[in-house]
Amino acid sequence: MSVLTRDEAQTRARLLTVQQYEITLDLTRGAEVFGSTTVIRFTVREAGTDTFVQLRPHTLHRAELDGTELDGAALAASSLADGRLPLTALPAGEHVLRVEADMPYSRVGEGMHRFTDPADGLTYLYTQCCMDDAPLVFACFDQPDLKAVFQVSVTAPPEWTVLGNGIAQRTGEGHWECAPTPPISTYLMAVAAGPYHSVRTEHAGLPFGLHVRRSLGEFLDADADELFDLTRRLFDRYDELFDEPYPFDSYDQAFVPEFNSGAMENPGLVTFRDEFIHRSAITETDRQTRGMVIAHEMAHMWFGDLVTLRWWDDIWLNESFAEYMGFQTLAESTRFTGTWTDFAVARKGWGYDADQRGSTHPVAPDPDDVPDTAAARLNFDGISYAKGASALRQLVAWLGEKTFLAGINEHFARHRFGNATLHDFLDSLARVSTERDVHAWAARWLSTTGVDTLTPRVGEADGRWWLEIGHEGGRPHRLAVGLYDRAPADPARLVLRERLEKDLFEDGAPLTHAADGPRPDLVLLNDGDLTYAKVRLDAESWRSVRDCLSGLPDPLSRGVLWNAARDLVRDAELAPAEYLATMRAHLPAETDNAVVQGVLSFARTQVADRFLSGVARTEALDAIADTCRQLLARTAGGSAPGVRLTAVRTFADSATAPDELLAWRAAGTVPGGPALDPELSWRVLRRLSVLGAVGEPEIAAALEADPSATGQEGAARCRAALPDAAAKAAAWDAIFGTDDRLSKYLVTATAQGFWQPEQAALLEEYVGRYYGAAVELAARRGDSIAAAIGHWAFPFFVIDEDAVRRGTECLATDGPTPALRRQLADQLDDLRRALAVREARTGPGPGPARG
Repeated sequence: MSVLTRDEAQTRARLLTVQQYEITLDLTRGAEVFGSTTVIRFTVREAGTDTFVQLRPHTLHRAELDGTELDGAALAASSLADGRLPLTALPAGEHVLRVEADMPYSRVGEGMHRFTDPADGLTYLYTQCCMDDAPLVFACFDQPDLKAVFQVSVTAPPEWTVLGNGIAQRTGEGHWECAPTPPISTYLMAVAAGPYHSVRTEHAGLPFGLHVRRSLGEFLDADADELFDLTRRLFDRYDELFDEPYPFDSYDQAFVPEFNSGAMENPGLVTFRDEFIHRSAITETDRQTRGMVIAHEMAHMWFGDLVTLRWWDDIWLNESFAEYMGFQTLAESTRFTGTWTDFAVARKGWGYDADQRGSTHPVAPDPDDVPDTAAARLNFDGISYAKGASALRQLVAWLGEKTFLAGINEHFARHRFGNATLHDFLDSLARVSTERDVHAWAARWLSTTGVDTLTPRVGEADGRWWLEIGHEGGRPHRLAVGLYDRAPADPARLVLRERLEKDLFEDGAPLTHAADGPRPDLVLLNDGDLTYAKVRLDAESWRSVRDCLSGLPDPLSRGVLWNAARDLVRDAELAPAEYLATMRAHLPAETDNAVVQGVLSFARTQVADRFLSGVARTEALDAIADTCRQLLARTAGGSAPGVRLTAVRTFADSATAPDELLAWRAAGTVPGGPALDPELSWRVLRRLSVLGAVGEPEIAAALEADPSATGQEGAARCRAALPDAAAKAAAWDAIFGTDDRLSKYLVTATAQGFWQPEQAALLEEYVGRYYGAAVELAARRGDSIAAAIGHWAFPFFVIDEDAVRRGTECLATDGPTPALRRQLADQLDDLRRALAVREARTGPGPGPARG
């Protein structure tokens, strides 16, 4: 299938204007295809224009231009096989194209996804048109800068509900009409249809709705008040911040099955993965994450939907802004005031890690580096989200929030219902900021790659102390420096002496500060986490961290320090064992669940599984499990239920012997709670499967007790995790075999269970088979499966030079698709980093100690 190039898009935008899409969908044609009739009204500016619409049908029935049917034989011989229907020698003026086709249902979340719920046999549909999958649903000029009005009608089974970008009205038995939209891009067209369970209300004169499949209806009902409260508060906050009113006629949020992303910002119909409707107990951090995603997608109604990028090089104009605004507005308008701590310890590392791989790119890449949609798809990553949001947080600190918001509103006013570029946005900021050179700032922050590193040097003499901040990198930074002393009455506690506000310039010159008195016990660069940089610690500060980290009063400051320790481990400047020792010393006293969750996750998935092996890995797992036991002891009696649940989850993932987990399973509860609900039951069963303490009979019984979609995924993980040759062969065939009916979710679940470091000898034969199998499967099943098998099915725990060689040889061929190639390249970078950490010998504090 050919991809759209930037040059083609620019040419088409110069030649065409699109006024309207009339789309008629027939969802009653069986389980394999649906009917799609598209009428496109467009204008050609130059006589003799050759162009094309995009369409990827199962069967093309008819194409008619201006009342004349296009030659079917010519179409059959055309490039339609590449997803393009050619339109040649068009005269200047207005045209009407009508296309009738049967379109294929998707099982991998691309185009029109079809899902049958194993819990009750009911079927649900929804579209995912981003970023180039709209032609799987309707014929279109599929690029973001050819906006048009969409008018959609749907025929569906009479018992179904239909949702769309505009308010959907039932006009007859099984027939629905959606209100016309304002001009929007093709990738934002959305429909959901099925026997959805709905909860509705009204706010600010607009209908609001929540929708989920019926088997999850009771769980939506339990959370509907919270979800509506968050939605109303966030909606009102955006109304305060933005001069431009909410630009659409309704606000529906549909939680849909087997969704590939976290959510999608379709105007008026936001789609979320339905894992956000929880069947089991969750933490406040989980609720905060869900709230942030709601805030993120709502921000897109302005950033992305009202004003849309012109080409995919400006993904950051959508994602970075929505990411920043999501965290900021959630903190400002809801009970979740600690969002930036969660960002620091859970989200920001995604950006740091991506920015240190060979695949890194600027937040705002050069347009020439995004030549087509295949290249653009790869940039939905930690750079465009986490790093971009970090850059915007720094911009707000540097520019001032009032000026930043004035620039945003200027941008909306100038480009409403249109398209804009980075240059357009910077011009809007420049109009309201005469004292700051935003173009120069953007050149340093948005057009460069890599992570700056800030390093303190601290000294004292003659009753004075001094600080010098070294700067490796080329960006200016506005940051705070926290100066802390050990409390005289409690040396395990740190108290703030002073917080310095500093500007560090891009010229590389160190920043100095001097003051009377003794040096602080802890000098913390980037206190408050306002900038994007790795920070180091001097030796005395590290000693204070080792002694007093849990006694630091602000959780965000603690998060910055945990991030610093994380970076030191990844850079082979702090021994993994030292990180684990710090975890054991201080995490049991941690009160912020986001910090607990972030530290345990890094310790479990990176330190134990990537940076250590053999006996050292087992000792690491025991250290993690012991830390969890201490957290459970501290939270006995009902205090800090979120921290307790996080500790239970991590213990269940980390136990090296089955006895405690078997006892939990037999009792149906953790001693002192919580009960083993479906999520915890499957988590415990998976670890017991890895350890060989259960087998197929227990898994089958668990699936019979929970035959839901998540139960199916849980059983797939457990079966793939069994230390049994036949189970491994069956799992391998499920992932890489020729039966392409398995959904992406079940492929992913099986892959998550397959590779287990405890089973290295059993898995050895599959390591060498991985690359060839992955290349073949990615070519056959497309981008979403390619991304899944590149990420989840990679033999992540095999850390040696032979693994590097095998991966390098694969990437030297033209076999991997772009989506798989990107995943493999990133995996190899992480593998090399893990190998470097394993080979390094590090001392007890920051700084390499090799010998």
